[in-house]
Amino acid sequence: MPVLPHQPLICEINTRVWLDELGRRQGRPITLDGVPPEEWDAVASLGFDAVWLMGVWRRSPAGTRRARSLQPLLEECSRILPDFTPDDIQGSPYCIRDYTVDEHFGGPAALAAARRTASRCGLGLILDFVPNHVAQDHHWVLEHPEFLIRGDAADLIRAPREFFQSGGRVFACGRDPHYPPWQDVAQLNAFHPGLREAAAGTLLGIADQCDGVRCDMSMLLINRIFRETWGDRAGREPGEEYWVEVIGAVRERCPGFVFIAEAYWDLERELQRQGFDYCYDKGLYDRLVHGSADAIRLHLAEDAGYQRRLVRFIENHDEPRAASRFDPAKGAAAAVVIATLPGARLFHGGQLEGRRVKLPVQLGRQPDEAPDPVLRAFYRTLLSAVRDARFRDGDWSLCEISGWPDNRSCRHLLSWTWRREDRRHLIVVNWAGTSSQGRVRMPGLELAGHTCRLRDLMSGDVFERDGGEMTDPGLFVDLPPWGFHFLEFEHT
Repeated sequence: MPVLPHQPLICEINTRVWLDELGRRQGRPITLDGVPPEEWDAVASLGFDAVWLMGVWRRSPAGTRRARSLQPLLEECSRILPDFTPDDIQGSPYCIRDYTVDEHFGGPAALAAARRTASRCGLGLILDFVPNHVAQDHHWVLEHPEFLIRGDAADLIRAPREFFQSGGRVFACGRDPHYPPWQDVAQLNAFHPGLREAAAGTLLGIADQCDGVRCDMSMLLINRIFRETWGDRAGREPGEEYWVEVIGAVRERCPGFVFIAEAYWDLERELQRQGFDYCYDKGLYDRLVHGSADAIRLHLAEDAGYQRRLVRFIENHDEPRAASRFDPAKGAAAAVVIATLPGARLFHGGQLEGRRVKLPVQLGRQPDEAPDPVLRAFYRTLLSAVRDARFRDGDWSLCEISGWPDNRSCRHLLSWTWRREDRRHLIVVNWAGTSSQGRVRMPGLELAGHTCRLRDLMSGDVFERDGGEMTDPGLFVDLPPWGFHFLEFEHT
């Protein structure tokens, strides 16, 4: 099986929706072992190193029944699908009955066959792990009630939306402390030693089936966060962090297994220290949506080692579709930013075609949307340019940008460089809806006496520039609104 490269390109695929689409094209139901090899080839040909098959585990029948009774969800799905029926709601992939591949997808053997086919295309496989909660009909609720946060009859009367009853016992619903509880799931007790051992065992079972896991809402398991959320209900706080203990146990047997944290609240560095290989960079995403070039530049000033362990994205199943959130020019600039920074790069199924409809995770199929051929061509060019190993193993640095007293538009420019041996790439992005000009100086660049030939990997344009001028005062750039350069150059 492939070992994921450093700073991989990852494609997130909604498994149920993908198989539904393939089945409609084939005119028959498709399971994971029936996915045509050319579908995996198509993903690999774009430059991806791994697929994250989101939602392969067995979903809760009780959770599905509950989802089909939620009027707001029914109304949302009716707006998305003109021919919607409640059967289109297939339950949440994060309300997990157990960590067995759903029979709807062909079960464990079908996943194993799909993994072999994907591996022959050079694709690694990433799956989900949900550490904070399980479905309310998960076997631990009856067999290991000690693994869960408990309540009592008074809690059930006082807060019926926060607690539920099963097997004569009262349990807390799973929650993020900043939002109402998720009423279809049961809260696990991250402080319980038996739960930690069982979680490590679950992860070892997952590790036999894939190359890495995306861990849902990982920051909720940090000791102090969990204590602040659950207080005395959680019991005595352990001396060791949940992730240190659980990841450590898995790494003893599977040293190359990759852990990716869904992380918020500026806790990425802490989760990296606790063992995660990569953490979501939600901070960058928020700045790309709402922030200025100054805010983005400040975010990128963190040390390179930290930057290389972040997951960059402008879309995933939890966020609005990029094509609906960004206008086309800004969306292209944002894609160039996340694709050319150090770290893992995550692209969501449908993003490359310009899909605009965000699906509830419970919905099992998606509406017809005409693909955007211009956007598709743009992404093909971008992914082809960044699949080069120089963007994984090279040295990355921010560039110095200057302007003139009477023209300070340079403050809108973002720039960084990649260098490996004698090859260098320069990225410059105008993060503004107006034209911007400036001088870009690259760290360690000494080209006096040489002529530089620059080729833009996105547009194909070729420029020749004096090396002395590029060294000092720097390369002159003049970019239109949301414009960018992705330059590969050599000196002669």
